[in-house]
Amino acid sequence: MYLSLDGHRWRHVWVVSDIHGCYQLLMQHLKRQKFNPYQDLLISVGDLIDRGPESLKCLHLITEKWFRAVRGNHEQMALDAIASQNYALWLMNGGAWFAELDDDSKAQAQTLFAACDKLPWVIEITCRNGLNVIAHADYPASCYVRDKPVDKHSLLWDRSRISKLMAGKGEGIGGADHFWFGHTPLEKRIDFAGLHYIDTGAVFGGTLTLAQLQ
Repeated sequence: MYLSLDGHRWRHVWVVSDIHGCYQLLMQHLKRQKFNPYQDLLISVGDLIDRGPESLKCLHLITEKWFRAVRGNHEQMALDAIASQNYALWLMNGGAWFAELDDDSKAQAQTLFAACDKLPWVIEITCRNGLNVIAHADYPASCYVRDKPVDKHSLLWDRSRISKLMAGKGEGIGGADHFWFGHTPLEKRIDFAGLHYIDTGAVFGGTLTLAQLQ
């Protein structure tokens, strides 16, 4: 459930918002930041796939040595659909690209989804800016503790904390210096008491957010 990384192994460490199939946009941003795949690390807050034009290419990112990701609710919807053979929810939320693949590409996707089933739900990484915790939607507790059992559905779907924050009733999380979340599309990123919500709606015509941790 948890993956722990030592950020000092890399020159620069970045976290990226929900990519949702926007592969070329991601590559443009990395080029602009002079990202070096041999020295730098990119961590995704999840939702690599669906809605955008290049979901399969984005799925291939999980095989790259310079890339890590937590699972998002869209990866989980895909895994659940394939396991149950009930595709309705995934199709309603951008999964039609999978059905449109040719046989070879579909076989690639199946292999990559098997790898997705091993993605962590939470990544913690110690960088020069302190201890960073990355999860898709929320860390559903008042204090972060590595390997603490927390509700998996909330990690992927919960918007209650950001909803309270936007209503002026923000609550921080203890136990780490920074928490990085995606899932909720925003006009601009929100930063509050060490919480960072960075899904700025790239696939909906917004921007892709890269935040540098180190």
